[in-house]
Amino acid sequence: MASTETAARLRLLSKAPNQTLTPLEQARRIASLAQDKLAEDVVILDMRPALSYTDFFVICTGRNARQTKAIWDEVHERLKHEGRVLPLRVEGASEGSWIIGDYLDTVLHVFTPEARDYYRLEELWGDAPLVSVEAASATA
Repeated sequence: MASTETAARLRLLSKAPNQTLTPLEQARRIASLAQDKLAEDVVILDMRPALSYTDFFVICTGRNARQTKAIWDEVHERLKHEGRVLPLRVEGASEGSWIIGDYLDTVLHVFTPEARDYYRLEELWGDAPLVSVEAASATA
């Protein structure tokens, strides 16, 4: 079933008219959108050496569950509007302490400070190279 969902998702993406972002550009775009909603400690991890199911993790923190939801909502709506890019799966949006948006090549993790400190993804994936968050303005 997962492969059927993935195939359907890829067909949708291939029909998107302006879907020309590389995985790195997509990760930077997501990071930039999160920063525009005042996300803190935004990092991009290059997961290609460690994982086969995604290329990049974008990890960021909102001050509280309300802000994590606002960050998620902004990223989701802008990507949907700009290029009809929808996540394959979303988890945690109703609770807000850890929201995960799976965009296939990029997985967005939006944490509250407590959840980020508890899960410590940067430490868990400490061997994953950090990527510069530069280059993609949210107004682009």
